[in-house]
Amino acid sequence: MKRRKFLKNSSLTTVGIVSASTLTACNTENKTEENVVAPKQPIKPIVVCTWNFGNATSKAWEVLSAGGTALDAVEQGVRVEEADETNETVGKGGRPDRDGNVTLDACIMDKDGNCGSVVYLQNIVHPVSVARKVMEETPHILLAGKGAEKFAYEQGFEKEDLLTESTRQQYQEWLKTSKYETTINIENHDTIGMLAIDENGDISGACTTSGMAYKVAGRVGDSPIIGAGLFVDNEVGGATATGVGEEVIRTVGSFLIVELMRQGKSPQEACEEGVKRIMKKNEGREDFQIGFLAINKNGETGGYCVHPGFTYREYSEKGHENRQVSSFYS
Repeated sequence: MKRRKFLKNSSLTTVGIVSASTLTACNTENKTEENVVAPKQPIKPIVVCTWNFGNATSKAWEVLSAGGTALDAVEQGVRVEEADETNETVGKGGRPDRDGNVTLDACIMDKDGNCGSVVYLQNIVHPVSVARKVMEETPHILLAGKGAEKFAYEQGFEKEDLLTESTRQQYQEWLKTSKYETTINIENHDTIGMLAIDENGDISGACTTSGMAYKVAGRVGDSPIIGAGLFVDNEVGGATATGVGEEVIRTVGSFLIVELMRQGKSPQEACEEGVKRIMKKNEGREDFQIGFLAINKNGETGGYCVHPGFTYREYSEKGHENRQVSSFYS
């Protein structure tokens, strides 16, 4: 049942409708200019993503430059990496959990605050598109495990083995020691989070990953969690994260960064503060990587990380480049 039809058929009392309308009106009246990032200049389309995923931003830019929506752009952009078998941290070819199963997490969020998410999804190449179906075709936000997989088949997605020969061999090699570590290679490509602004000035975002290699079966990180791995506020901007998700969840990292931008910080300043909040709770620790990426309503971008090595891709009318970011530990 589509979300709109579900809501239409729900039993709402007249009092409830009036109350909801009154609250909405009050919220609108109480907004002040200082709570909104007013564009300084006409918005131009732009897309950014974590890490040097140039093929993904190229695809997203193709959508934007043809007049497409930011929502379509981010979905189509990250799908490129989900289908790339050489990218062993996203989609098909992702490294499995310690039981040998590739489990995928993804979320998507549009300009109106609508969002969808899937966690612990198996046998489906494009979890981001399943997440969008959750957003658009159900009254829910998050579906998990077998339920998410069943829903995907009902929506026409095909079952496919996500292990490649390469990741299968790596897993067999890992079984010789079965050493489980929560750290990541700070130079390695990781989760792809993408943010875009279209020609209407509207912002959307998406995030997708296969999670930590050889994780405990059932583990879910920050990537599919709205407010942690991704958050969008169309009045302000958007943010996304990569790295050890447990630390991002503890600070609701992406939501924090967007709220800091609402308070007047630039995307760069907000990302730096986000990382510093995490490091304050992990004083002296150097065994993990976190990277934040943000964009505001003006199309200004910024990024910051724990260790050197994190980069982000940006595509706009000014060009297409991979940007190095500064770090907490230099």
